[in-house]
Amino acid sequence: MSKLLVIALLLLPLINHGIYLATAWDDQDFFKYCPPSQCSQHGPEIRYPFCLESSNKSSSSSCGCAVRSIRKLTCSGQDTILVHPVLGPYSVSAIDYRHSSMKLIPLVDPCFVLQQKLVISRSSSSPRADVINDEMPGLYRWNSTLVRCSREFAPGAADGIAGPVSCLSNTTHFFYLVDGYEDMSILPLDCKVVPLSDGVGGGLIPIYMFDDPMSDNLPVSFKERTERILSFAETTVYWYGYYCARCERSGGRCAFSSQRDRRFCMPGPHGSRIKVIAATSSVAAFVVLLVTVATVLYLSLKTRYNAEIHLKVEMFLKTYGTSKPTRYTFSEVKQMARRFKEKVGQGGFGSVYKGELPNGVPVAVKMLENSTGEGEVFINEVATIGLIHHANIVRLLGFCSEGMRRALIYEFMPNESLEKYIFSDDSNIFQNLLVPDKLLDIALGIARGMEYLHQGCNQRILHFDIKPQNILLDYNFNPKISDFGLAKLCARDQSIVTLTAARGTMGYIAPELYSRNFGGVSYKSDVYSFGMLVLEMVSGRRNADPRIGSQDNVYLPEWIYEKVINGLALTLETTQEEKEKVRQLAIVALWCIQWNPRNRPSMTKVVNMLTGRLQSLQMPPKPFVSYENELMP
Repeated sequence: MSKLLVIALLLLPLINHGIYLATAWDDQDFFKYCPPSQCSQHGPEIRYPFCLESSNKSSSSSCGCAVRSIRKLTCSGQDTILVHPVLGPYSVSAIDYRHSSMKLIPLVDPCFVLQQKLVISRSSSSPRADVINDEMPGLYRWNSTLVRCSREFAPGAADGIAGPVSCLSNTTHFFYLVDGYEDMSILPLDCKVVPLSDGVGGGLIPIYMFDDPMSDNLPVSFKERTERILSFAETTVYWYGYYCARCERSGGRCAFSSQRDRRFCMPGPHGSRIKVIAATSSVAAFVVLLVTVATVLYLSLKTRYNAEIHLKVEMFLKTYGTSKPTRYTFSEVKQMARRFKEKVGQGGFGSVYKGELPNGVPVAVKMLENSTGEGEVFINEVATIGLIHHANIVRLLGFCSEGMRRALIYEFMPNESLEKYIFSDDSNIFQNLLVPDKLLDIALGIARGMEYLHQGCNQRILHFDIKPQNILLDYNFNPKISDFGLAKLCARDQSIVTLTAARGTMGYIAPELYSRNFGGVSYKSDVYSFGMLVLEMVSGRRNADPRIGSQDNVYLPEWIYEKVINGLALTLETTQEEKEKVRQLAIVALWCIQWNPRNRPSMTKVVNMLTGRLQSLQMPPKPFVSYENELMP
């Protein structure tokens, strides 16, 4: 009789009792069956009245996740994400349950979303601060109206008017947001309310509250609230949760009763005191039996799971043929890496150590972590760059697959990654090392490597993680693209690819990877990442990080666009020739980060733009506003 059959027979007497326990737990057991969760160790704690999206629908319903007023959150890597149905995705950096507030960081420029969807709310109710937004249950908001004027005017300090909104306005039309309480008669006669998309009524925009609705402090003005929501910075919003906030402030925990279908306040510092069940000999025996069976089942399933992954990898290597890189045993890798004594880096999927081949050639040994999926990272790396030989792509020299231990052996890059240099505080780097000529050479090398991935192989290779950390530099500072753990293969004639989740690093991920409303995912997603990378190269700045409370924290593409259009210097370029090369890099990058994928050039076009003359380049439209009729020339 097989091991699994024995386990199944042992579990049969427990099924009915287990079903009872899963469905009949009372209110005091809420946090036992619905424990708080986090997307990362330092991420905000997620508990009622919030809910982490789960595939376990029955558990979600019992924990209150099916209630209309609940706010569902998701995880993207280590980031906690709140997806607003209209305003797009936000990163949640903190949640304060005592004051019913949360700190949000927009992942898509709110000004761009406002331009795309002028009408965000079609509610016809009177504007009140305690209205619950139907599209985002529970968030306090204040309705405002979008108006368009033919002449610019300066609103008074006390008026409930904010604007003009820069991303919507131009030389002939000026857009303003008007407080829903404000009398429209104070506006100039040439100002008109922007109609809804279906031509009915006025356009109502929700401006979320940033002052505590339950405090006695003076509220933040309408103008200040509006400027914050459009500033692409971290903001604090409040939700309608007086009952739960009062419970949390009293030392309790807000919870949900599935039996009574309502929320309640659980006393005590930890929300509840779990019932103590009498410890009888029969219960003790039951627990021992259950633990024993669960342990045996877990070990059996883990062994089978590991065996399936090992078989999957071995089948891939067998199918891959004899042309793959050299295969090493783990003992050879261990000797090669000098017993893993010299760690030189930590990648997204494992640690990197410096090593040496038997012939003395220095190598980088990446030991993949066991938690990196069902061998997918290993297979992706070997399948994509195992046969690639290009001057601007790091070369895979060998690999190891022995049980659950897997390693990848690359050529060693002595100058580490591009990230080390472009964000350095040492001004000598840009004065003597990364001069405009070298920046152009590096950008051109990366572009040629990406062009080869997109057009030069039998199958198109989409990298999905182009960023400074993944651009390595050899002895002569020639760039090489590395880290293909997120790569995807597709046919060269396949224009759109299908992904189950967003891939990449925040700040370099194309908009269409967050929402298909921006277009389909394709090789143009890599082009966007390349554009962001080049913007960082020419400015020496990172992508705007709203977590940093600084006045210099401006959306990077907008900052560079204004510099270029006004002919201002971006870095320490001094001669006219250097200024032209930096300007050429910036213009190419601004084309690459257009929101509409159709407006972005291919990497072949990028190479031509980088090797051509500056005078032949047209200035692109603002990259943070999408124009349907503005196509790449």
